[in-house]
Order: sequence, then structure tokens, then C-alpha cells
Amino acid sequence: MAKLLRMADPAAEDHYYAALDLFAEGRHEDAIAEYRAAIAADPRFTEAMHGLARACQELERFDEAIAISERIAQLDPEDVLAHTSLSILYQKKGMIPEAEAEANKARILGWKQQLRGEKEK
Repeated sequence: MAKLLRMADPAAEDHYYAALDLFAEGRHEDAIAEYRAAIAADPRFTEAMHGLARACQELERFDEAIAISERIAQLDPEDVLAHTSLSILYQKKGMIPEAEAEANKARILGWKQQLRGEKEK
């Protein structure tokens, strides 16, 4: 069964799009503030959480990015990007066994999604 996309709160989306622009301009701290505002407006807005984790990673705030990515994985255990991000972040911290475990989760979830997509054709 296809996963339904959840629409974010309109105010959250405004902050999210502002954050994307700020991130693209290299203004990572300002982007983080906008991502946080988006999440405050819609606490289940995982796309904003992904952006926040990426901005934190860019500033080498790995522990914060890990906590955010773990929250995404809690909200959506089948989010391949959350597990991929965790793998990268754990690698950056030298946590190789944890990085490999998350990479394996991401790979398996990707395969499952691919198989589901082939069945729907």
C-alpha cells in the first residue's frame, strides 16, 4: 500500500521554504531558526526536521543532528533518509558499528520500498 504524504501546516511551510532559501545562501544559523519555527508550528513536519539535521551537520553539530534524525526515525521508521543521515553522522563521529547498522537499515528499507513499487506496477 502506498504511503500517504502528510501536508504540513501552512505556517510551517512558510518557515520551511524560508529555511531552504537561507540554507542555499549559506546562512545556516538563520536556516536553523526557520526550521525550528517550522517544527514548532508542526511538530510532525519531518521534511523540516531533515533540513534542520542537515543544517546542524553543516555546522558540525553532530550530536544535535543525530538527535533530530533519531526523532524522524521514531515518527517514520521507514524513512530511508533518516537512517542514511544517521549512518553518515555516526561515521563523522567515528561510531563505525552504529554507522554500519544504520546503513543496513536504510538499504533494507530501500529494497522494501523498491519491491512495493514493483508490485504496484
